[in-house]
Amino acid sequence: MAGPIAVLFDIDETLVHTGGAGARSWAWAFDQLHGVPADIGAHTSAGETDPQVGRETFRAVLHREPSFDELARLYAKYLWHLSEDIWTSEAYRVLDGAEDLLARLTAAGVILGVISGAMEGAARTKLEPAKLNRYFVFGSYGSDSPDRTEVTRLGIAKAARLHGRDLSPDEVYVVGDTPRDITAGRAAAATTIGVASGHYHADELRAAQADHVLRSLTDPFPGL
Repeated sequence: MAGPIAVLFDIDETLVHTGGAGARSWAWAFDQLHGVPADIGAHTSAGETDPQVGRETFRAVLHREPSFDELARLYAKYLWHLSEDIWTSEAYRVLDGAEDLLARLTAAGVILGVISGAMEGAARTKLEPAKLNRYFVFGSYGSDSPDRTEVTRLGIAKAARLHGRDLSPDEVYVVGDTPRDITAGRAAAATTIGVASGHYHADELRAAQADHVLRSLTDPFPGL
């Protein structure tokens, strides 16, 4: 098959494992601002955007809707703690095959982008210890929209502007580790590649109708 023109990658459990840095930072932010324990894993699921995580956890632990100002302060505290925690997270690691694949795609002239439910600041922070930011020309993030499908469409639109024309589904790949990544990629008219490197098994990614499913990024990459 012909190779892709653009490949858009999710971050958490697709490229890197942060060792719980995000969850610890959300918990710290809630404790600092509201004096309450907050376990995002108890109230949200993998693949949700940061705005969804912040709002749903706020409702669950404080039993009311947050104001805009409260969310703004929560995001700021979260990002501040994450920027420190990520460097000392003992379990932080780059997932198998990730950097090699990024280097090979770059060498092949493929445009690389990030599609992440994280806010832009958080997404870039998570990639920095591994120096993976240098591979990505652009990105779209949870701070662009709380809706994962809209985030994916925005990323594809940016890739198209960089290339100079609209991209067909077989020219743009979306790579992620969750069924939400696959559902969003399909809704945004991209070729979807599920990687069973996170919390979901290959069968679950196939059930979400991924076009291709890899055990890890060390598997042969379609079109490369």
